[in-house]
Amino acid sequence: MNDTVSSLGKVAVLMGGSSAEREVSLMSGGGVLAALRSQGVDAHAFDPAERDLVLLKSEGFVRAFVALHGRHGEDGTVQGALELLGIPYTGSGVMASAIAMDKVMTKRVWLAEGLPTPRWQWLAPDNQGREALNAVPDAIGLPLIVKPPREGSSIGISKVLGYSQMQDAVALAAKYDADVLCEEFIDGIELTCPVLGEGSAARALPVIRIDAPGGNYDYEHKYFSEDTGYRCPSGLDAAEEAEVQRLTLASYRALGCRGWGRADLMLRSSDRRIFLLEMNTSPGMTGHSLVPMSARAAGISYEALCLQLLQMAALDGPNKA
Repeated sequence: MNDTVSSLGKVAVLMGGSSAEREVSLMSGGGVLAALRSQGVDAHAFDPAERDLVLLKSEGFVRAFVALHGRHGEDGTVQGALELLGIPYTGSGVMASAIAMDKVMTKRVWLAEGLPTPRWQWLAPDNQGREALNAVPDAIGLPLIVKPPREGSSIGISKVLGYSQMQDAVALAAKYDADVLCEEFIDGIELTCPVLGEGSAARALPVIRIDAPGGNYDYEHKYFSEDTGYRCPSGLDAAEEAEVQRLTLASYRALGCRGWGRADLMLRSSDRRIFLLEMNTSPGMTGHSLVPMSARAAGISYEALCLQLLQMAALDGPNKA
């Protein structure tokens, strides 16, 4: 064990960053840093918002644990910088990170692969006038969800119940992203399912059912509220649990993800159909986070999970290391 840990070398835990999810990233990174150090890893905090990434090379870091969330963290940009520096990193590579960060591109890939996702419409920056907004409920029905396609942690999301609410919802989403995604609202059970590994060796962890007050699983309820309920085991019957895991693995592989990830899904109450919402390639690792909770149900401690993810750190291309 000690030989394995020492072979990992000097490790940077990338945390903080400049996205709207900076606060969550600092919490995730703090937990990861403490866990790795408890396992004997030579790990150090590194905030790309405060220090230039090029310092990683000059300061002797040989591996990076990406605990960044949102833009410039899980969108392929930091991954690209680490590729150029030749420093293996946790999680997905450049392409998968970039696609998964963009919910519109993610849906296009999933639909091409025949995977189920709610109906949707994309509003480009020059197509957000009143006429275009009124056409959205006509096309996908009410209620619907309006969100920025390249943010996470439920930032900038609104549930629209009527035509009159479209303008405010789009304006809120547009504060975070010039493009706006409008999505069919699926009335049912909110689920999430993590994945560890790559390709045919990837495996889905136990499914978690999320019971948020009033069905409102927003930023506050994700990270700070004690009112949100999580069920793991999920309470689904064995066939439904297996189908959620199957779809999660298929969606993960379709995007080319590696290392780890977490799919968010909905199980529609009316017909028990499952829909994929998004893939997170740098999931939260806070005290409220779901991947550690699912891993624990599979017999993997938080510390062991962090170490396992670090050991899977890699670079794109044929000379992965």
